[in-house]
Amino acid sequence: MKSRNLIIKTFLIGFILVGISASAFNPAPKDRYKKITILFTNDTHSRIEPFAKNDKRLANLGGYARRAAMINQIRSEEKNVLLFDAGDVFQGTPYFNFYHGELEYKLMSLMGYNAITIGNHEFDGGIEGLNKALPAAKFDVLSANYDFSETILKDKIKPYAIYIINGIKVGVFGLGVALDGLVTANNYGKIKYLDPTEKAAEVAFLLKKTEKCDLVVCLSHLGFSYQDKQISDVVLAKQSKNIDIIIGGHTHTFMDNPYVLKNSDNEDIVVAQMGWGGTRLGRVDFYFTKNKLVKF
Repeated sequence: MKSRNLIIKTFLIGFILVGISASAFNPAPKDRYKKITILFTNDTHSRIEPFAKNDKRLANLGGYARRAAMINQIRSEEKNVLLFDAGDVFQGTPYFNFYHGELEYKLMSLMGYNAITIGNHEFDGGIEGLNKALPAAKFDVLSANYDFSETILKDKIKPYAIYIINGIKVGVFGLGVALDGLVTANNYGKIKYLDPTEKAAEVAFLLKKTEKCDLVVCLSHLGFSYQDKQISDVVLAKQSKNIDIIIGGHTHTFMDNPYVLKNSDNEDIVVAQMGWGGTRLGRVDFYFTKNKLVKF
């Protein structure tokens, strides 16, 4: 059985205003290791342009152009890069009101996103609105715990995707928050919400054990943590098996470093989230030898 020892070697926070990056760990190991760089965003909320200069918290931060520049810079330095988003791409500025998500997906396609999951605000234009925007998405849209079988989105959104990069097999799946109470019933229609813990266990087992993925990534729009027992990234991480990293969204949680928790097998699992508004770009580098995750 493959070792699941894991360490995050780099957690980069991109302050997109000035393009600062900061490594929280040791320098990169020797070239004998394969390195996979995962970049990620969440809850960007149609923030095509930077926040206004008079914004109380995020003045002049964000903007798709700055994000694209940082992504391109990292790609010029790293060979093996995957780019993900954990949902709520839509809603928050007049760009969504006018373009209904099509612009966001077009720009993310130009940035070379590999996959995203769905947030509750993706349904602000109803199922029909999301369906109309999807052709602009030249990347995988993933959700394992929304059942679209009785809707026009059937077969358009996949539970998971697999990417092979430099011989490393990376499995990615999506999870969404319960829509009842967050989204008007007419907007989500006949979408069935499935238990995210059960679906995560099912899909992660399939990816790690059946498909033999070397790295399993969960794109979660469940929220980082709550005061009650509501399912969250922290709860999921502790109950899970076969997941290496949860990239989260929904709660707009700013993290200067990722959380490394123990799963139900007492193995490391990373949980990370990048606030909101596209003001930060998350980065985690994973290292492999003979396709096994390495602990340094």
